Amino acid sequence: MTTEPLHRLAAALEGERHALVHNDVTALVQATRDKLAALRELEQAPPLEHAERLRELAQRNLANGRLLARRRREVNLALRQLGRSEVAPAYGANGHTGHVIRPRSLAVA
Repeated sequence: MTTEPLHRLAAALEGERHALVHNDVTALVQATRDKLAALRELEQAPPLEHAERLRELAQRNLANGRLLARRRREVNLALRQLGRSEVAPAYGANGHTGHVIRPRSLAVA
């Protein structure tokens, strides 16, 4: 099997990390598309002879996920500080509790 999908996955993961570090949403969307395309190809014919490389790429993906989660928390904190959103517990249609995000006005005219 060719290692081309592995190379594309590695490049996509690097692009994803770069986009997250530099807050580049457009590059993040493209890197995610590229990553998903490479993963779909790898799922069709997993290169088991490259198991160590796959583990390494899986670790990179997890690291990117942690970075993304941290960015998400930072954005949510900034929005709360600006008063743009408020998370409040609520009951859903199924009777279970969930969270509703209520926007708050920054000013009243």
